[in-house]
Amino acid sequence: MISTLLVANRGEIACRVFRTCRDLGIRTVAVHSDADAGALHARVADASVRLPGEAPADTYLRGDLIVEAAVAAGADAVHPGYGFLSENAGFARAVLAAGLRWIGPPPDAIEAMASKTRAKQLMGIRPLTEVTEADLPVLVKAAAGGGGRGMRVVRHLADLDAELAAARAEAVSAFGDGEVFVEPYVVDGRHVEVQILADTHGTVWPLGTRDCSLQRRHQKVIEEAPAPGLSAGLEDELCALAVRAARAVDYVGAGTVEFLVADGRAHFLEMNTRLQVEHPVTEAVFGIDLVAEQIRIAEGHPLETGPPRARGHAVEARLYAEDPSRGWSPQTGTLHRLSVSEPVRLDTGYTDGDTIGVHYDPMLAKVVAHAPTRTDALRKLASALERAVIHGPVTNRDLLVRSLRHPEFTAARMDTGFYDRHLPDLTQPSPDPHAPLAAALADARGRSRFGGWRNVPSSPQTKRYTGAGEEHEVRYRHTRQGLEAEGVRVVHADPRLVILEVAGVERKYHVTRYGSQVYVNTTALTALPRFPDPTAQHAPGSLLAPMPGTVVRVADGLTAGTPVKAGETLLWLEAMKMQHEITAPVTGTLTALSAVPGQQVEPGMLLAVVQKT
Repeated sequence: MISTLLVANRGEIACRVFRTCRDLGIRTVAVHSDADAGALHARVADASVRLPGEAPADTYLRGDLIVEAAVAAGADAVHPGYGFLSENAGFARAVLAAGLRWIGPPPDAIEAMASKTRAKQLMGIRPLTEVTEADLPVLVKAAAGGGGRGMRVVRHLADLDAELAAARAEAVSAFGDGEVFVEPYVVDGRHVEVQILADTHGTVWPLGTRDCSLQRRHQKVIEEAPAPGLSAGLEDELCALAVRAARAVDYVGAGTVEFLVADGRAHFLEMNTRLQVEHPVTEAVFGIDLVAEQIRIAEGHPLETGPPRARGHAVEARLYAEDPSRGWSPQTGTLHRLSVSEPVRLDTGYTDGDTIGVHYDPMLAKVVAHAPTRTDALRKLASALERAVIHGPVTNRDLLVRSLRHPEFTAARMDTGFYDRHLPDLTQPSPDPHAPLAAALADARGRSRFGGWRNVPSSPQTKRYTGAGEEHEVRYRHTRQGLEAEGVRVVHADPRLVILEVAGVERKYHVTRYGSQVYVNTTALTALPRFPDPTAQHAPGSLLAPMPGTVVRVADGLTAGTPVKAGETLLWLEAMKMQHEITAPVTGTLTALSAVPGQQVEPGMLLAVVQKT
């Protein structure tokens, strides 16, 4: 029987596994890098062990140190979570060799399926060895790992070599394995997967389907169970193929078999020999705890005679600290507040006051809604996200809400190209026009005990804010009757709540301030100083670092004086184990280039200047 379990991972998944361990009465051990010394997963575990290392992003890939930590802490089992070493057969063997239980499939099964090239061969599918124009478009894909890292769509043969190199670099950074392969790219397909559970007694359960078609950079954003709109015959075929894949490698534990579905046909993608990020939707529909089942299976217990019956529909949204309107660029900073009050499930590795750093995936939380019907689940999740209090770095919250309400998605007509088609519309800013005024009125009440009224009429008070890339100037007056502003009636104003009557309708504005940052309902604003700093200006055409990261490459032959075209990639930044392209904003001439390969940059640092022609 397992008494103490170490999670060889971090963040949300470590916290999620610890939650089940507490329910089962199992003691918990966390491991952490120096960057994660104060992280939530390290704080909530019964014990934690520091993993030494100069590169925080690579610390959780040190299997030898993690095994040593498990032995030192007195753990008798290791759960790998997802990502990092979760599909590394060598790590699984090292855990077993140390006399510990491995909460996962046998190393041989991992080895057979964790390499996507070998998995395809096992299922009778051969990757492309030579690519011609007739094969395009193709997908370059990392053989190890997942999460969208090491994946590139190639539509032009001339781009193949560069995309292969970029995919290899991402794969090495994320998984320590630079093997990549090329396969046909299925256009307009749906990403559908089957959750399986298998015990050591020969029983394999297919636990229904999930649809994960809404993706950015080949990484899932919104997932749901069951996959809507599949015929009964296709669903049965997918489940049968999943069971076949599991039995082919004598699989044990929780796993997922992934497919692309197009024109009513299933195309095998891969088998993930671990727990998936989106496993909560299956848990909600089937009413089970997959982590608890993983532990029971590792202890040798058999599954019951048949899987539980599916009930209702569940949808999960991944809340990321990223800006979808700026190439999905990850965001960093202090997460002042994260609160979801609706009756939904919130899985997170952060708490109020934590710092979102540069070393790891920018996912803040997973929000999951379960309801009797798909329509109810979508409505419930969209409402919960819309009402959530999120104070901190820019997030994809608005994108998620709009996606969940988009007619193509609500009608279940989505595919993996959804964001390619709709991203510009989904990221159009829609600021509340009265949010800056509410911020100013709240500030006025907070700064003046007596309301600021004067016996002699004075000029209006003026305040300036920026938000959603625009500058806003608002004016108001202190009068005998209280605060007044043009076009609205100020019903109430205090430092935290402002009520405005607009066209006969009273609207509430909840205001929270953190220094110069002001949050008015879901609108984020930055208060501008009364007298701007003239030294803070940059020349027109300046390219500033959108995120902290490392310059990994500068375009060949790029020097001052080089002509460039709008949209042309000038350099590549690596942040959170992903490479991000920095492109020319206009067609013109590169007049300055300050970025060099290997350079560490911070947000707002000048990288280059392009003068428009």
